[in-house]
Amino acid sequence: QVPLVESGGGLVQAEGSLLLSCALSGSIFSMDAVGWYRQAPGKQRELVARITKGGTTNYGDSVKGRFTIQKDNARDTVYLQMNGLKPEDTAVYYCNAEPSGGYPYWGQGTQVTVSS
Repeated sequence: QVPLVESGGGLVQAEGSLLLSCALSGSIFSMDAVGWYRQAPGKQRELVARITKGGTTNYGDSVKGRFTIQKDNARDTVYLQMNGLKPEDTAVYYCNAEPSGGYPYWGQGTQVTVSS
């Protein structure tokens, strides 16, 4: 098990910004990919952003152009910079790590609330 510790959630006004961080207790190099998902009340969990070991990124359609995912290999940490936040971005955000040939790991989640 590789615990993932998320931080950076909170309450922000629309058009504001937040930076989420996810620290892995193990080596980020052992993961095929790391990323962020979110789940709003009454909705399914959805992809927000994902970055592979090689640095390829992909984003959910609703966040393209507003959110940026980056990873710091030296710190075993993945970040999600969220700009231009909208009320519909309100959700619990989960960090995810995909080990080679294994089941994915999930963080406990961090609440992001965007007020209008």
